[in-house]
Amino acid sequence: MKKIGFLSFGAWHPGGGMTHTGSDALLQSLELSVAAEEIGIDGAFFRVHHFARQLASPFPLLAAIGARTSRIEIGTGVIDMRYESPLYMAETAAAADLLAGGRLQLGVSRGSPEPAWHGAEAFGYSMDPGEAREKTSLFRAAIAGSGVVAADAGGRPGNAMLAVQPQSPGLADRIWWGSGSRETAVWAGEQGMNLMSSTLLLEDTRVPFDELQAEQIQLFRDAWVKAGHPREPRVSVSRSVIPITSDLDLRLFGGDANEDQVGWLDGAISRFGRSYTGEPDRIAEELAEDAAVRAADTVLLTVPSQLGVDYNAAMLATIARDIAPAIGWAPANVAEPAG
Repeated sequence: MKKIGFLSFGAWHPGGGMTHTGSDALLQSLELSVAAEEIGIDGAFFRVHHFARQLASPFPLLAAIGARTSRIEIGTGVIDMRYESPLYMAETAAAADLLAGGRLQLGVSRGSPEPAWHGAEAFGYSMDPGEAREKTSLFRAAIAGSGVVAADAGGRPGNAMLAVQPQSPGLADRIWWGSGSRETAVWAGEQGMNLMSSTLLLEDTRVPFDELQAEQIQLFRDAWVKAGHPREPRVSVSRSVIPITSDLDLRLFGGDANEDQVGWLDGAISRFGRSYTGEPDRIAEELAEDAAVRAADTVLLTVPSQLGVDYNAAMLATIARDIAPAIGWAPANVAEPAG
């Protein structure tokens, strides 16, 4: 059965929209997660950016959502590991996961381009291109319970190796690598991480985006099987889905081209996936034909977060009722909010 979740950038702007401050962005993210759970949506996911009016440090928000909900998956898409201390992140992630009852689904990666010059260096970390993968390896070892630092034996390193605490069982299997190419998807499969693929790929083979992404997913699954990992992996793709059901929708989104775009990003020719904008029944038909949507088990729906909770909750309800069943989704059992 397919899962669907929303993906929010958590942006705010003092001069427009319904989200004017960082407080607005955080509190509205929490309230939208509660509303999404009540609708039957499976996941609430958040982008992580630095030095911008967008959500940054994810774990306080994830812990707060975990305390206010009881069923919905809570995740990131993605955490830029260049900006992280892997052992402190392991402690914080485990604590948030325990508070949420084991519902975190953490997307990690190198991340997208940030507005700051050498921003990770400003945080006190190296700018080495391989740093994100090295930090991810240490983070994954830490949350899996491996000893990561020698014990102190009277002022010298002892033989015993200490693990970070607390530990949250199962979290190690809920780490996703945000992949922007076929090559990095193969690497993720070899490493045993789930695959998170967004609405762009840092390459272009002149085939429609959904077909290129479906190829990426198959390469990931092949690498996973070849590596011999015991569990079944998960795969998510992101899509911009905006049903037009009102004059306001038409004014805001009626001009979307609904076609792939090719451009230059992060030093590479990249293909950007199309939006799905229009009448719900037409979107349902088109989305059901999307090759990558068919190949993935989870579809993350980007939301225009600055339009506020009511607008986005209504949009998700329309998608859940009129569009998502066409891709093989059914609502989860709706539970009473926790707390």
